[in-house]
Amino acid sequence: MSGQDGVTDNEYNPDPAPQDAATPIVIVGHVDHGKSTLIGRLLYDTDSLPEGRVAQIIESSKKRGLTVEWSFLLDSLQIERDQGVTVDSTRIPFKLGKRQFVIVDAPGHRQFLRNMITGAADAEAAVLVVDANEGAQEQTRRHAMLLRLIGIRHVIVFMNKVDIFNYDQKKIEAAERDITALLHQLEIEPTVFVPASAREGDNMASRSDKMPWYKGPTLTEALAAVPAPSSRADLPLRLPVQDVYRFDTKRIVVGRIERGRIRVGDEVVIGVHGAKARIASIESWHTAPQVAAVAGQSVAVTLEPDVIPDRGDFLFPADHAPLRAARIRTRLFWLRQEPLRVGESFRLRLATAEHQVTVAAIDSVVRLEDLTEHPAEEVPPEGFAEITLAVSETMLFDPFVPGTADGRGVLVDRNQQIVGGAPLIGVAESVAGRNAIHPTGSAVSLWDRAQAKGHRGGVFWMTGLPGAGKSTLAREAENRLFARGIDVSVLDGDTLRAGLCADLGFSEADRRENVRRAAAVARILAESGQVVIVALISPTVADRALAQQIVGEGFHEIFIDTPQATCEQRDPKGLYAAARAGKIEGFTGVDAPYEAPEKPDLRVGTTDASRDETAARLAVYITDAIRLDATAQRQTS
Repeated sequence: MSGQDGVTDNEYNPDPAPQDAATPIVIVGHVDHGKSTLIGRLLYDTDSLPEGRVAQIIESSKKRGLTVEWSFLLDSLQIERDQGVTVDSTRIPFKLGKRQFVIVDAPGHRQFLRNMITGAADAEAAVLVVDANEGAQEQTRRHAMLLRLIGIRHVIVFMNKVDIFNYDQKKIEAAERDITALLHQLEIEPTVFVPASAREGDNMASRSDKMPWYKGPTLTEALAAVPAPSSRADLPLRLPVQDVYRFDTKRIVVGRIERGRIRVGDEVVIGVHGAKARIASIESWHTAPQVAAVAGQSVAVTLEPDVIPDRGDFLFPADHAPLRAARIRTRLFWLRQEPLRVGESFRLRLATAEHQVTVAAIDSVVRLEDLTEHPAEEVPPEGFAEITLAVSETMLFDPFVPGTADGRGVLVDRNQQIVGGAPLIGVAESVAGRNAIHPTGSAVSLWDRAQAKGHRGGVFWMTGLPGAGKSTLAREAENRLFARGIDVSVLDGDTLRAGLCADLGFSEADRRENVRRAAAVARILAESGQVVIVALISPTVADRALAQQIVGEGFHEIFIDTPQATCEQRDPKGLYAAARAGKIEGFTGVDAPYEAPEKPDLRVGTTDASRDETAARLAVYITDAIRLDATAQRQTS
């Protein structure tokens, strides 16, 4: 039947039904345990391969002197065939009966775990592939931990290569007990164990006659039993604002409905400021008018009154508001090769929003060897932890829920590199004192500053014995760099102790605090685009490691390598003489040690060249390090 103005009733359907979504299944496991072989064989057994593809794989296998190598179906890159490594997360659709599935083949090698976070992020269930002979390996533990991190609880354990055991029941059940114990430590209850051989097809799509003792499901039966994704349309509305446009007299708010549904006339609350508005229209161009939309649809709406949201604001119903907090408990899978410590700052990406956050506390770290949680001062490279993030200003969020976009954050460093997966799990308790901090971040990027100044920022940390010439060379280099138009400043040890560090003495703890403060100031200046030359004894390796950790990328260690005899001969401030006379205690080079850098970024000797020549060499090194070239542009853009 036709409606008004020639629009059909179907086109005016006020409650569009969401289409049945394919069920995503992530395949994980240690390298060489058979993930790609499993998927290739599964596609073959379910008749999901394009015509002629099987013949192609048989021919490829013959050329390599192999039997049918099902993993070649997955190896979309030639490098994978040559090296035997799956290097990307591949999404592959297939059907079981009338039900749609999407397989996510996540890499198992350590260097590819970063891809796995995005590959597994929206999975409803997981197939954990374990070589029955090798059992749980390092990546098995990491992948199981990642499944816990991202909240996947429906886990099918595919006990592969049982043909190596000649299908022996006792050996297979022993391997099953080991994996069960591992998963129980992570509070994961395996849904089912499937003893199988992906290469031979045992218990894949048909029951193996070599294991009559096994009464459980085949892999395809286990997959068919995975619960279908719950409809996001039935959840309370969450519409993150992607952008706001002005067309003639209309202000158009655009975004993708992550869950729930909207109708013209619905009242919504906008963002953390809480303004209320009504959905005045759902805009459409060259199509029939819309009066409603559901989760998964991208929409353009107008509001009444004409409220102006910001990018990243949520539109949500007043009776189902998200959580509101400035301190957030977060699970973390840390991706960097350096440890994470309290005080480091990042951008937290959540849907279309970005928030400046600082690590306020490391609440616990998982020891991968036994999967136990314990207190720690840092998160190791590629480690798992629970941390508290302090946000620069109050933000809205929903706690992480598997199968939705709720609370699925990532941490991004100042070079826009993703450094951690960070599902948000709840509001952290506010505490008094130093942890109740909310740093603000600049909207001006490092690359924008570099383009405006004509050079990158950086910290050049000069270390050496007292009297080595650090401050003198720093000031000489400063003059040369400034004359070239470079925005440069010097942080000198004595200058800092006359002001910022006037409250510090020369105990080991005070020296370390002196280094920490100098490094923190240097980082702030470098992030504003300045070149910072720090002239500080910083006598221990640990001191300089702390400075490097605080400054991060752009830190350069420069060793002013002057022999102690020369330093004592110079003794520009008379301190060596005073220390030798017992008037100064704990003086570096006399009765306190100096640990020279073993591999500094630059070693500067001062005895074989004049002061001008040495300063010129230092200035050239700094100029080269901060130059904007094609490589620097790619790294910082």
